[in-house]
Amino acid sequence: MAKKARKHHHEEHMDETWLIPYADLLTLLLALFIVLFASSKIDAAKFDQLMRSFNVALNGGVSVLDQPSAVPIDPSMAQQTFNRSQQEEQEKTEEQKKFEREYKQETEDLQKLQQQLEGYIQQNQLQDKLQTRLTEQGLLITILDNALFDSGSAALKPEARKLATEMSAMLVPHPKQVTVTGHTDNVPINKPEFPSNWDLSVKRAVNFLKILLENKSLDPSKFSATGKGEYHPVASNSTPEGRAKNRRVEVAILRNLSSPPK
Repeated sequence: MAKKARKHHHEEHMDETWLIPYADLLTLLLALFIVLFASSKIDAAKFDQLMRSFNVALNGGVSVLDQPSAVPIDPSMAQQTFNRSQQEEQEKTEEQKKFEREYKQETEDLQKLQQQLEGYIQQNQLQDKLQTRLTEQGLLITILDNALFDSGSAALKPEARKLATEMSAMLVPHPKQVTVTGHTDNVPINKPEFPSNWDLSVKRAVNFLKILLENKSLDPSKFSATGKGEYHPVASNSTPEGRAKNRRVEVAILRNLSSPPK
């Protein structure tokens, strides 16, 4: 009877082979915590200490996947990689800050020019004929055609020549790209001089540009003129008021810098 009891006790003895993979897991967890602790502030001495800890932890045997111990890494090489990454990030940040400073300065310059133009508009009571608007592309000046030309004509009125002369003087301190664009309504025109609205819009833009460039302090290579006819309306052509808004010349003082990334 005693013999049977001893045999039964022997069969219930616990299998302890699970302790080996369990110990490997604890070793790997220890290594993981060492990495997390050291990753916040890494330098050559700490990296060397980290690698020594890895070697001590992993050289005692193979892992649960029966893989060999980790291969030692040169701490100086790792530090160089880290330093290079930090330097690149710092340079990128400095470049972005420089761009933002220049973009802000350019915006302030355009705002000053806009204030000058608004002062001229107020002084000459041209609020219903001239408008200014600051956009991501630059400063846009919209001039209704009745402030510049007689109906169906591309010859500038005397008061329009004065406006172009004043505007050219304001542009001198701002050596930027400037585009002059003519627009019309959709009412057909058929004159020997202007067979279509295209011709009229182009000629009006060119004539206004010529007056601007009478100022020899401006660089003609930065100026261009184009006509878009009736194809870019800002209002409906079904009413006289809408057609009047569509007959216009737009002067755009363009930014040198594009909009900064957000």
